[in-house]
Amino acid sequence: MSEVLEVENLSVSFRQDGAQTQAVRGVSFTVERGETVALVGESGSGKSVTALSTVSLLPDSAEVTGSVKYAGQEMVGAPAARLRKVRGNEISFVFQEPMTSLNPLHTLEKQIGESLALHQGLVGAPARARIIELLERVGIADAERRIKAYPHQLSGGQRQRVMIAMALANNPDLLVADEPTTALDVTIQAQILELLAKLKREEGMSLLFITHDLGIVRRIADRVCVMQGGEIVEQGPTETIFRAPAHAYTRKLLAAEPAGRPEPVARAADEVVSTDALRVWFPIQRGFLRRTVGHVKAVNAASLTVHAGETLGVVGESGSGKTTLAMAMMRLLASQGPIIFEGRNIQGLGTRELRGLRRHMQIVFQDPFGSLSPRMTAEQIIAEGLGVHGVAKGQNPRQLVAQMMAEVGLDPAMMPRYPHEFSGGQRQRIAIARAMILRPRLLVLDEPTSALDMTVQVQIVDLLRALQRRYGLAYLFISHDLRVVRALAHKVMVMKDGDVVEAGAAEEIFDAPRTDYTRGLMAAAFDMKAVGAA
Repeated sequence: MSEVLEVENLSVSFRQDGAQTQAVRGVSFTVERGETVALVGESGSGKSVTALSTVSLLPDSAEVTGSVKYAGQEMVGAPAARLRKVRGNEISFVFQEPMTSLNPLHTLEKQIGESLALHQGLVGAPARARIIELLERVGIADAERRIKAYPHQLSGGQRQRVMIAMALANNPDLLVADEPTTALDVTIQAQILELLAKLKREEGMSLLFITHDLGIVRRIADRVCVMQGGEIVEQGPTETIFRAPAHAYTRKLLAAEPAGRPEPVARAADEVVSTDALRVWFPIQRGFLRRTVGHVKAVNAASLTVHAGETLGVVGESGSGKTTLAMAMMRLLASQGPIIFEGRNIQGLGTRELRGLRRHMQIVFQDPFGSLSPRMTAEQIIAEGLGVHGVAKGQNPRQLVAQMMAEVGLDPAMMPRYPHEFSGGQRQRIAIARAMILRPRLLVLDEPTSALDMTVQVQIVDLLRALQRRYGLAYLFISHDLRVVRALAHKVMVMKDGDVVEAGAAEEIFDAPRTDYTRGLMAAAFDMKAVGAA
């Protein structure tokens, strides 16, 4: 095999406020033709900066030293014309979040066509035929009709397939995939990994795969480079790294998987919340008079019960109705059917009556950065609920915030800091502290760990178990990560297309799933057989 990419002694630093921040230090590795190399490590380890350095996609504030050779030609300091020829043509990228990479104002045809026109001069009918061929190749059904679609009209998995189609448009030698499956359901993750492996085999291209998920690495990579603090601390064949890791950091990453089980629920535990055949249907209205001609059945007849100290895990693919169910239970969406919270039917209660109950039912969202105001300090964010619901007589809000920060593992001295000054895991702890400071009875956790590194996931799972044990919290835990659900949930509800297809004790669902759909989810989550290893 010949080397497609040679990185030698690469260092990258950024100028900021008159100071230099070192992001990458002395990194060296190669990617052979037809080989998949994985760069793994936690957020801030330098993985993405290293990948962007391959075709000089870093901002002007970056200072790059060392060597990056593609097909024997130096990329560091290369002329702009040479870099334009390589970017998106010979080296292509697939990024983590396709909605931020795709233009919301342009159709798929226009966006894929731009690359074909720029690098191959293809326009008109030949370009259209090539676009349809690419979309069909990556598994987009009815491609001839879908080329007129806009990104928001596609699911997350479909958008990622479109990104892959764009990356493959010019038959690249090297595909750089930067966390391409992080925000996807387990079944869609498996499909995208199979697709990348299949395309790699058929095209003979090389793949540089960036991820923090070692489960994915084992399934797809030939070789692994483990990064920490901007350096490669260990590299070698995938099986060697997994079987006999030499570096302590690699061993830490391999051990970072949610484990253990939640504390048993007390026999006499109070029922906190329940529903009976809860339904959320959105009307489809057409015509001048906006007549209702049908319904989008987001949730159909969902029945559940959660006790104090108990976690109900709600799992299923995107669009299955998980989050809609949770929002309806918190009376944030209109629904039909009783919602019993602490013995009282809250369905139909007015805004004023609900306000008094809100402090007892709180929510933690998936993206801690998006759910925290960038203009508020940690102290202001955590204390916000106290301002709405009031503080008990004799209590000091600032002291309550300090106590809550310490309880979730944050230094109270960080109170004056803003969200951008915290790591992803710290931001999620702030979101949990904001919910917990009101001492709720029910906590809805909507994908709270999916955007986090594996080591941070373990920390958040341990924190949630400790808080539940201490305060007897009822959790409604929504996730597509079945490993996290297994570590936290007492009961599991599986949803598909708005329907509850299976529900029961967590051990029963995980050990003996009754439906084909649930078995498919389990296989996608826990089957670690390699796919596409060269």
